[in-house]
Amino acid sequence: MPASLVAATSFAYLFLLFAIAWGADRLADRGRSVIATPYVYALSLGVFCTTWTFYGSVGRASTLGIGFLPVYLGPTLVMTLGYLVIAKILRIAKRQRSTSIADFIAARYGKSQLLGGMVAAIAVFGVTPYIALQLKAVSISFDLLAGTDPTGLGTGPHAAILGDKAFYVALLMAAFAIVFGTRSIDAAEHHQGMVAAVAFESVVKLLSFLAVGVMVVWGIHDGFGDLFERTASNPAVARLLTAEPALGDGSWITVTLLSMAAIVCLPRQFQLMIVENVRESHLRRALWLFPLYMLLINLFVLPVAVAGLMLFPAGSVDPDMFVLALPLSQGWKALALFAFIGGLSAATSMIIVETVALSTMVSNDLVIPALLRLNLLKLDRHPDLTRLLLTIRRTAILTILLMGYGYFRFAGSAYALGAIGLISFAAVAQFAPALIGGIFWSGGTRRGALSGLIAGISAWTYTLLLPSFARSGWLDPGFLSDGPGGMELLRPYALFGLQGLDPLSHALFWSMALNVGLYVAVSLFDRPSVGERVQANAFVDVFRMTERATAASSSWRGSTTVGELIALVGRFLGPQRAEQAFAGLARGGSVDLRRDRQASAELVRFGERLMAGAIGAASARVALASAVRGGEVTMPELLRMLDETSQVLEYSRQLEQKSAELERTSVALRAANEKLLELDRLKDDFLSTVTHELRTPLTSIRAFAEILHDNPDIEPDQAREFLHLIIKESERLTRLINQVLDMAKIEAGEIDWNIETVDLGEIVREATATTAQVFKDKGIALEAHIPDTVPGVRGDHDRLTQVAMNLLSNAAKFTPGGSGRVVVSVEHSGDGVKVAVSDNGPGLTPNDAEIVFDKFRQVGNTMTDKPQGTGLGLAICKRIVEHLGGRIWVESSIGHGATFAFVIPADSTISSPATTPNGAYLPANADQ
Repeated sequence: MPASLVAATSFAYLFLLFAIAWGADRLADRGRSVIATPYVYALSLGVFCTTWTFYGSVGRASTLGIGFLPVYLGPTLVMTLGYLVIAKILRIAKRQRSTSIADFIAARYGKSQLLGGMVAAIAVFGVTPYIALQLKAVSISFDLLAGTDPTGLGTGPHAAILGDKAFYVALLMAAFAIVFGTRSIDAAEHHQGMVAAVAFESVVKLLSFLAVGVMVVWGIHDGFGDLFERTASNPAVARLLTAEPALGDGSWITVTLLSMAAIVCLPRQFQLMIVENVRESHLRRALWLFPLYMLLINLFVLPVAVAGLMLFPAGSVDPDMFVLALPLSQGWKALALFAFIGGLSAATSMIIVETVALSTMVSNDLVIPALLRLNLLKLDRHPDLTRLLLTIRRTAILTILLMGYGYFRFAGSAYALGAIGLISFAAVAQFAPALIGGIFWSGGTRRGALSGLIAGISAWTYTLLLPSFARSGWLDPGFLSDGPGGMELLRPYALFGLQGLDPLSHALFWSMALNVGLYVAVSLFDRPSVGERVQANAFVDVFRMTERATAASSSWRGSTTVGELIALVGRFLGPQRAEQAFAGLARGGSVDLRRDRQASAELVRFGERLMAGAIGAASARVALASAVRGGEVTMPELLRMLDETSQVLEYSRQLEQKSAELERTSVALRAANEKLLELDRLKDDFLSTVTHELRTPLTSIRAFAEILHDNPDIEPDQAREFLHLIIKESERLTRLINQVLDMAKIEAGEIDWNIETVDLGEIVREATATTAQVFKDKGIALEAHIPDTVPGVRGDHDRLTQVAMNLLSNAAKFTPGGSGRVVVSVEHSGDGVKVAVSDNGPGLTPNDAEIVFDKFRQVGNTMTDKPQGTGLGLAICKRIVEHLGGRIWVESSIGHGATFAFVIPADSTISSPATTPNGAYLPANADQ
């Protein structure tokens, strides 16, 4: 394919990106934001998928199979399981107006300028290899597509600079980042055009990679089945479809941990996920959209890798370039060109966002603090410093890209794309202890964070960065094999004799061991300053503190006029923007902006927050301290303000506790109300039931009595039969009334108890004999298993008889006639005597089993098959048993009958003999 066509297409695409970004910025100026949607926000996070994903994942999969997945498994775990961490960082950054991860960490540890500068420096040097990765990918993909390097192995670091496409790509990316990343000096504001362009590029690289994947699976092959059948026939390639290559590499866990840290600690990810976030609610949508995006873009990685290995002879094409080489091999030049644009999108989006984020850090945390401290340019004499600040950021962007290009020239050729990316991942992972520890552990201190970072990045430099130069020939190769000066104990890949780990795992072990160890150890023995303690509270308790409480924690007072304060802020934001910002504050509240008035503490804090958005929190503090008279408060005042802040926090905690108590009370009241409503319904059912049950015997009594009254000459036998029925119904009526009265007395506590030592076996025996005729009439077999000797229990003889009679009557009621069988047993159980009544009736559902002992409860449909009775029998049994210190329960399942059982505590000093032999069988037709 002609190089001119590739170049023209590339320039046309980059021009399209310029147009998209320019249009988004114009719309934003008119008050219409194109990024205020969770979908654009989620797509912008796709900047995580760089040329490493587009090209390097295929190269990694060609040797490790599924070993490419940990790079994406880590972010997925963070997004799905670490929502609290990201949400907390986001809330803090909004409150603190953080402009970068360096500004965020510096603000946490007392707005430390030294710490912010160190994080910025580490980020620049740590991410430089990652920028080199993008330049290398664009360069070799251009050469492959243009035919100047059909292997994709690269021209090497000795090609002429002016003839190197990567050099011009670096310059072009610098121009884009400068135009759309440094239009505004307030780095805390949103780069609308840049974010819109990045979101568009995420769509392009996804579609182009999917297009190549579809071509490989259904164009070169006849679907996944055909592809994997051919793969299985090639043993050398088939092993990639197993877990053996990935597990054999030994870095699965290491890469997963690094990628988990990278999704938050990479400057570009922090920029887009935190700084560019428009609404916190967008994060919830991105929790599943971003992992879905990563799933789709990696869907065809393994198919492309195995297809390339089977199609191209070993060593003829760099596996990183299979995405382009496969379409070209089939003559599909348009698809290859589309794939190249996808790779270009992956590179440009990463480079633009990364350089914007890094330039902000360099400006706010390295250059501006130095200028303010040394006062080299007499900054206090300049009324407007915005042009200087923008120049610093633009120069930083160009410098960073040239550093990336320099790394590509000097060391990038010695590594595959994925390996270069992992070097950067290991560098930015050093921010994780200070970052995560800072938002959850108030005990972390500035010295602890500094010690950990210095030790961690030193170990990274020695075990990963320097070996990359040695492998490229810029250092003595003996440094790797023999150690510096021949000291084998200091070999960078086997430091202090630690062997058996791959270089990446080895570097992560030492860097994190030193980083975390010193961070925790120094913090535990350190005494934080008052400013650190104030900021620690603001970070750790961000969800508990209101914005007003957060503002109250600021340690600035200052003695300056409103005019001087506005002029100070105007130096960094521009006079017009400063005037607009303070005017907006005045419109929102009762703020006096007369220039000769002394600025209030609230106004000074507002000015500091405005400057923090432009030059970072640490530099804003320095600028304010140098320009405001008495800007630094005294130690007693700091302690007083800290005490006020603590009071605010305590008051907030008390409010939360009271709110939680009110919520619990409300829940309890709702439950009680529901219970009352249920009881009211049950009372209604009870009245209906009792009315019906009382009416039935009364109706029978009245009917038979009227027959006897109206027919004095009725036959004597028939008259006796009617009188017998009247007596039977009267007894039934008496039982019903007694049950209602018993329950009322039990609940009112008015029942008379005659507590004595009783023989529970004898009681059950009597109840069995009394109810035997009922079972006989229904044709139900009744068995009694009562031992000769049963321990005596403390109880009321009549009440326990009532319990036994109720359980037996209940069994007779629900056991089918003819085939029914009821078994009564008494046994010594633990410290008591257990009585059980089992039947082979229909049984109970689990729900019925839970409520069967409630008052007015009866199993069955109240309109159709409701049993006779008031529903008080089992409730009375429960009250009697529990009053005597025992317990009662039911064991049942549908279709397998039910067993009602109760236990009464034994009186160990008494043992009652029984007169009926154990296991006596009482047949349904036996005489009692």
